[in-house]
Amino acid sequence: MSGLSLPRPLPLSTVAAGFVTVLVGFTSSVAIIFQAAQAAGASPAQVSSWIAALGFAMGITCIGLSLRYRNPVVTAWSTPGAALLVTSLAGVPMEYAIGAFVFCGALMALSGITGWFERVMNHLPLPVAAAMMAGVLVHFGMNAFVAMKTNFAMVLAMFVAYLVLKRFWPRYCVILVLLLGIALAALQGQLHLNGLQLQIARPVWVTPAFSWQVLIGVGIPLFVVTMASQNVPGVAVMRAAGYNTPVSPLITWTGVTTLVLAPFGCFAVNLAAISAALCMGKDAHEDPSQRYLAAIFAGIFYLLAGLFGATVGALFTAFPKELVMAIAGIALFGTIANSLSTAMRDDNLREPALITFLVTASGTSLFGIGSAFWGLVAGGLTIAILNGWRRTCV
Repeated sequence: MSGLSLPRPLPLSTVAAGFVTVLVGFTSSVAIIFQAAQAAGASPAQVSSWIAALGFAMGITCIGLSLRYRNPVVTAWSTPGAALLVTSLAGVPMEYAIGAFVFCGALMALSGITGWFERVMNHLPLPVAAAMMAGVLVHFGMNAFVAMKTNFAMVLAMFVAYLVLKRFWPRYCVILVLLLGIALAALQGQLHLNGLQLQIARPVWVTPAFSWQVLIGVGIPLFVVTMASQNVPGVAVMRAAGYNTPVSPLITWTGVTTLVLAPFGCFAVNLAAISAALCMGKDAHEDPSQRYLAAIFAGIFYLLAGLFGATVGALFTAFPKELVMAIAGIALFGTIANSLSTAMRDDNLREPALITFLVTASGTSLFGIGSAFWGLVAGGLTIAILNGWRRTCV
């Protein structure tokens, strides 16, 4: 049977995974997007346009690529890229900032078309990729318990509910825990919905202008941090989850999407890592071949976020931080456990995997590039010294 056929009954676990993916993605970094837009001197209408363009870009790529490959392909905005823009766009006119976004998208598309990025990633051993994934996600797992410091009752209730539901109704435990958390937050008066107004976003076009100084000072660093801190771990997460989706077309289409929507404020869309893991575990769907549905639902929620722009961003930030920390950690328990198991299963690669995990989990950032990239570098260096790279990457 051709086309998309949803299992019956409706797979609520995939809907939950998609929603939690967007919830975590927005609440973790939407404030940085606002700061980056304001650094470029964006008006409120332009800020809303940035959120809308990013939402549409992520929604289109999540849905389109997941349907094309029948694998969960989750995209995200470049959070380290946004953080870079907060400082680098100060004093840069908006049209030149948009020109840097166009340039970054073109470089990303070129990386996918030439295939060089995929050739590099094909030499990444699975245990090292899994160790990097575990290192990225471990803080989210721990934060589920850190959140108990400030809201013990709500988070403890969510954790106990997770354990009970995991035993008796595992397929729907995450969405039920999420609903419980929202209900408890409402009872505690911690849902901050005052003044929230529903408004449809209107895209604002800014004609790009180009300056070699801005292209070098903003465009190239944006491309580098997006590829190293986002796309590298994004591919590693897919490989660690057992999905061998072709990488070059994914990079090409995220680059093209960035290029097309850049005039509306889409500065960089890339493969997701943390949020992607939410769609690739057993909690999303028992059948790995059906988990792409979770990515599709994430895309649908991203499209809705884009349609309502900054309103949806404000809605997601209305959730108490303890609720977000708890549900993100709980949803990732299984993925973290599987990643650690995969990372440690090969005797010859156990120590490189351990070093990859430790460096990634340390949060070390050098030259504006995050610890996930340096974890892979450290793991690769360890393999080269202890085992010899060619003997382990065949």
